[in-house]
Amino acid sequence: MSHLVQRTLPSPLGPLRLVADDLALVGIYFPEHRPAPAHAGDAVAHHPVLDLAARELDEYFAGRRRRFSVPLDPRGTAFQQAVWRALAAIDFGVRRSYADLARQIGHPSAVRAVGAANGRNPLSIVLPCHRVVASDGALTGYAGGLAAKQWLLAHEAALV
Repeated sequence: MSHLVQRTLPSPLGPLRLVADDLALVGIYFPEHRPAPAHAGDAVAHHPVLDLAARELDEYFAGRRRRFSVPLDPRGTAFQQAVWRALAAIDFGVRRSYADLARQIGHPSAVRAVGAANGRNPLSIVLPCHRVVASDGALTGYAGGLAAKQWLLAHEAALV
C-alpha cells in the first residue's frame, strides 16, 4: 500500500477527514463515522489530491458543483467496487433504492449485500451513498448519521 496522507476539511456537516495516497482520494470520513475508518496517514497542510478534493467539496457545499473530478481509489472487494461504481452513476439530486442498485449491478436478490457495501463506502459524498434510500423512500443508515444524510439530500433537492 502506498503512503497515505490526511487533512481535515471544515464542512456544514462537521469536520471531514480526507485521506489520499500519491494518486487518488481513498477516504472521506465524518467525525462519528460508522464503521470507523481503518485508514491512517500523516497529517499534511497541502497535497495535490487533498487540495483538489477540498476545493471540490467546498464547491459542492456552496452549491456550485454537482460532479467530482478528483481521482478516486476506493478500496474494497470486487462486489463492493461494483456497488460503488453504481453509486457514481447516480445523478445529483436523484434518489435510488438499494433494490435499484442490486438490479443495476446484475444481482437483483442481493439487496442486503448492496446495503452492506453501501455502508462500507469509504468515499462519502463523492460516491453518493446518501442518494440511496429504502424502496419505500425511507432514509436508512448512513456512516455520518441520518441527520447528515438528510442534510445532503435536502441540499441537493434545493439546487435541482
